[in-house]
Amino acid sequence: MSPRPLVLASSSVYRRALLDRLGLPYLAVSPDVDETPRPGESAAALATRLAADKAAALVQRYPVHLLIGSDQVAELEGVAIGKPATLERAMAQLGAAAGRCVHFHTAVCVMDAESREQRTAAVTTTVEFRDLSPAAIANYLGREPALDCAGSFKAEALGIALCRRISADDPTALIGLPLIELTRLLASFGVDVLAPPPSPA
Repeated sequence: MSPRPLVLASSSVYRRALLDRLGLPYLAVSPDVDETPRPGESAAALATRLAADKAAALVQRYPVHLLIGSDQVAELEGVAIGKPATLERAMAQLGAAAGRCVHFHTAVCVMDAESREQRTAAVTTTVEFRDLSPAAIANYLGREPALDCAGSFKAEALGIALCRRISADDPTALIGLPLIELTRLLASFGVDVLAPPPSPA
């Protein structure tokens, strides 16, 4: 398996489920990071910075590990969209997105805690939403309250019914962790996801 112990700097159940797909052992630890955007910072730049900040936040606690940080920021017509947290905000987000395109910027960073070397990658997913009535939005959120998701929907579940089109180079990026890019970054640090597991002692 992995020649280096891995830490996922996240408390997200979605990112853990995605990383589980690679079959590598890892720890999941929540980083303490201020996610406030800087003045004039774009949504894409914010996602990339926060991915690196999350990895760096665990360097002292896990000094020999490879640290994985990831972040996603949704953007509608140049304005960043956060997680709604409340039903009212989710209704407003989906109402604003109806009939429009929302860009989801998902960044991932792998940092070597020993050398402090870090490598990052970012994937932008464009989601074109269908024309949605307030009743349709309310019915969706009643069945799948995606209050902890940027953009207020889950493309991997019922939220796919809200979409007219999704364009992305990596289908896992929209869920929260771009596994194609992560696999490439891990390989650059000597972690081969497809390597056979070590023989038992």
